[in-house]
Amino acid sequence: MKTTAAPADEWPLLLSLLPADLETSAKERGALRRKRGVPSAQALLHLAFVYAYVGRSLRATAAWAAATGVAQLSDVALLKRLRGAADWCGHLLAQQLAQQAALRRDRLPHGLQVQLIDATTASRPGSKGTDYRVHLKFDLGTLTIADVTLTDASGGESLKQCPWAAGEIGVGDRGYAHRQGIAAATAAGALVLVRLCWQTVPLQGRDGTAFDLLASLRGLEPGEIGAWAVQTAPAKDGTPAVPGRLIAVRKSLQAAEATRRKLLAAARKKGKTPAARTLEAAGYVFAFTTVPEEQLAAPAVLELYRFRWQIELAFKRLKGVLALDEMAAKDPALCRTFLCIKLLGALLVDRLSHHWVDFSPWGSGSPAAAVAGADLPGGGGDGGAGGRRGAADRPVGSRHRGVGGRVSRPAAAAAQPGHGCCLLCSSATNP
Repeated sequence: MKTTAAPADEWPLLLSLLPADLETSAKERGALRRKRGVPSAQALLHLAFVYAYVGRSLRATAAWAAATGVAQLSDVALLKRLRGAADWCGHLLAQQLAQQAALRRDRLPHGLQVQLIDATTASRPGSKGTDYRVHLKFDLGTLTIADVTLTDASGGESLKQCPWAAGEIGVGDRGYAHRQGIAAATAAGALVLVRLCWQTVPLQGRDGTAFDLLASLRGLEPGEIGAWAVQTAPAKDGTPAVPGRLIAVRKSLQAAEATRRKLLAAARKKGKTPAARTLEAAGYVFAFTTVPEEQLAAPAVLELYRFRWQIELAFKRLKGVLALDEMAAKDPALCRTFLCIKLLGALLVDRLSHHWVDFSPWGSGSPAAAVAGADLPGGGGDGGAGGRRGAADRPVGSRHRGVGGRVSRPAAAAAQPGHGCCLLCSSATNP
């Protein structure tokens, strides 16, 4: 595990971003039943951050706490304290998410409220598979985390894992193309944009007749965009049909062949042969959306999907910078505390990066503002980081076939402004 050191006086800055009722909430959730060895809820939270972020073992964390005067306890006692703090850390994470949601409503302009969704995995030391799955909802307008759901390995990728509000547009990859999740998000009043696999979401015409996906796509020329009015087929478990649009573009011959070569290579490793329809579907990029055409034309739908890469960058930051997946714990309760503290830290980084775009050599804050007793104005960075795009993310061609078969030029998609400064703050030093 990576180790991190930072100035000790940054801990008060971190505390200033957290609720003032730490003592009350810790007692209510059983994290601080007694204060023997740990004098306060702040001290317990300090221990949790040092253990999760600085990369120390339980024994090294206990030694650090004794050397710095934060707490006096053994590594076994620290283990019990952190295990008992799991619910409290989850509560602090939920509070921070609620606070950031309120800030986002004030900052966002009227218009599209695009939420990117995806999940990543975390495993305990020595594990041979997935132990936990972190489901992330990422606001494209502000490039900040909008919601987090923590499940065990059985919690698969689904639109049902996230809470939805009316008017939001949920954008997901092919892992989220399932009828139950699409119906759940739609029932909550949200709009959906998901990339499709040809076999996972059966489609119908709006009149309930069967819809042959690949037969409909064959009429497209390379670079041409098509749109069809469809609905998801009702499922046997009672999931209702959801009306929407199928949006598709045919890849260039080179891009299609490259995708087929990857499919064939992956199948050979498993001793399998891809189905003919799978190889044919590799020549297209197609998505299902419930966003009305008057709100987003077909070319704009495909352009909007290209922004999904931003949530991949968010996961790269969580794992590469904040080391979300470097779990040192095996106990389930301790794992929950570890992951909640990691995610809480990620939210605080978001807050810091939107308050201060620049950090000065004299510390976090403006000396002029400190002298005047004034608050620093909130800052907004610019330009979310871009990413490497594959063939599916390349700009589409110049022809667009509408729902009625009309061919026209695609409208330019509006890019959402972002705030791209991300800062890492830790909370302990080497004694």
